[in-house]
Amino acid sequence: MKNIFKTIFCAAVLLLSLGACKDLDTKPYVGEVSELVYQDVNNYKEILAKLYAGLAVSGIKPKDDDVDLKNYDGGSQGYMRVYWYLQEFPTDEAVTGWGDPGLPDLHRMSWTASNQWSSAFYSRILFQAAVANEFLRETTDNKLSERGIEKTQEIQNYRAEARFIRALVYAHGIDLYGSIPLVTEKDQVGSSLPKQASRQELFTFLETELKALETELPAPKTNEYGRADRAAAWMTLAKLYLNAQVYIGQEKYSEAAEYAKKVIDAGFTLAPKYGNNFLADNDTSTETIFTINFDGNETQTWGGTTTLIHAAVGGSMNPADFGVDGGWAGFRTTKEFVGLFDDAKDTRAMFYKEGQSLEIESLTTFTDGYAISKWKNVKQDGTPGKNLTHTDTDFAVYRLADAYLMYAEAVARGGSGDATLALSLVNELRTRAQANTLTTLTLDNLLNERGRELYWEGHRRTDLIRFGKFTSGYNWAWKGGEKNGKDVEPFRSLYPIAATDLVANPSLSQNPGY
Repeated sequence: MKNIFKTIFCAAVLLLSLGACKDLDTKPYVGEVSELVYQDVNNYKEILAKLYAGLAVSGIKPKDDDVDLKNYDGGSQGYMRVYWYLQEFPTDEAVTGWGDPGLPDLHRMSWTASNQWSSAFYSRILFQAAVANEFLRETTDNKLSERGIEKTQEIQNYRAEARFIRALVYAHGIDLYGSIPLVTEKDQVGSSLPKQASRQELFTFLETELKALETELPAPKTNEYGRADRAAAWMTLAKLYLNAQVYIGQEKYSEAAEYAKKVIDAGFTLAPKYGNNFLADNDTSTETIFTINFDGNETQTWGGTTTLIHAAVGGSMNPADFGVDGGWAGFRTTKEFVGLFDDAKDTRAMFYKEGQSLEIESLTTFTDGYAISKWKNVKQDGTPGKNLTHTDTDFAVYRLADAYLMYAEAVARGGSGDATLALSLVNELRTRAQANTLTTLTLDNLLNERGRELYWEGHRRTDLIRFGKFTSGYNWAWKGGEKNGKDVEPFRSLYPIAATDLVANPSLSQNPGY
C-alpha cells in the first residue's frame, strides 16, 4: 500500500472527473464522464487508492493543493489530522499553543457550531462516504455486465474495502457527532436531502455492515499493507460494542470481548520495542492492524504525521533528532497526564523535559508543559525518512495493543471472557514497557493503562467519555479555560452538527447545547 499511493494523483484526477464533493451538500457526479472512467477496469484500483488517500491527504496535488472540500484550507481539513485534534486536544493528553481560529477552543472546551475543525471533520466524513458510495454504485454486478467486465474476486475485494472505509468514517461519526446523515449507495443521488440517522440507526447499520464484511474482506494479514482486512472490521466492531452503553444505552461487553479476541487470535504480535510503532519505518511493525499511510515524497501533506511530528518539536529540542527540518513549537501535554505514569521505569513515558516546565502557565508558550517525543520521522537505524519536511511515518488507526486493552476492559466490565487472560494481556504491555506488572485489574487502572499505552494515537476523548471522566469527575490544566481545570457542560461529549449543513439541509436537528 506504500506503493499504491504512487497512483493517488492519477486516481485523484479520475475522481475529479467524477465530480468529487466541492461543498458540504455537493454529490459525486454520475454521468457521461463517470461512465467513461469505469469502462476501464484498470482504473478501479486507482479510484480505491483515492478512497484510502482521503484518510491521509486533503487534495489531489502535493502539499494539499486543489482540495476536496473547497470551503476549508487544505492543511486544516486532512482526515487524520482533524480527527486527532478532536480526539486529543479536549483531553489531558494534548494542548496547543497555536492561535488558529477555533483551535484554542478545543482544549478549553468552548467550541461552537461554527468551529472550523469540528465542521471540517463532519464534512470530511460525508465526503469519504460519498466517494465510497459512488464506487459501490459503479461496480455492481449489473454495471460490470453492461460494460463487459468480468466479475472477479479482486473487484469484490475492492467493494468490501470501500464498504469498510465507509463504515469506519461512520463509526467516527457516531462517536463524535452522535446523529448524522446516513447515505449509502442505495440512495439515489440528488433525489432528496439526506435524512439524519439516530445513534441507534447508525449503530444498527454499522453492526450489520461490519458483520457482513467479516466474510467479504480478505482474511487477516492477507491484504496489502495499509488496506483493510477482516481484523480491521473486527477492531471496529469491538470498539462499537465497547462504547455501546454510551451510544445506545445498552451494554455489549461480551460482544466487545468476543471481537477483540478474534483480533488477538489472528496472528498479530507485539512489536519487541514499543517506540518502533511510531517511527518512519513503522510499516514493518508486527502489531499494526490498520494504518493511514504516509510517504514523504508521494503523500506530501501539511496534515497527518507531518503535523504530529513537526508540531511537537520546539524549545531546546533538536529537529534532526526527529527526522524533520524544523519544529513548529505547538503541541505539549499536561501535568495530569504525566502523573499517570506510576512506574519510573516505564519506557512509554516519552517526555522531553529539558527547558520545559511541568506547569502550564500559558497555553501559547511552548516551554510550558512537557513535550512529547513519541512520534518521529526517523527509522529504527537512526536515519531520517526520505523527506525532512513531509514524513514517512504511518498512523496506526488500530494496533494489537488496543485489542489487548479492549478485551481486558470488556471482561472487567462484566463481559464474558477469561479474567486471567485479561490480566496477562495487560501485563504483556507493561512488561514490554519494563514497568512492574499488575496483580489485579480495576476500571481506574485500565483507563490509566490505555492512556499510558495509546496516548497521542487518537483514543483519549472516547475513552474519557466511556469512563465518565470527560466533562466532569476529572480535571486537567486549562480544561474549561481555567488553569487548574474545571467541569464543563455535559453536552460537550458530542460535537455540534456543522452550522453550514444545518442551513443547507433544514431537516437536520442540532445536538443539544449548541
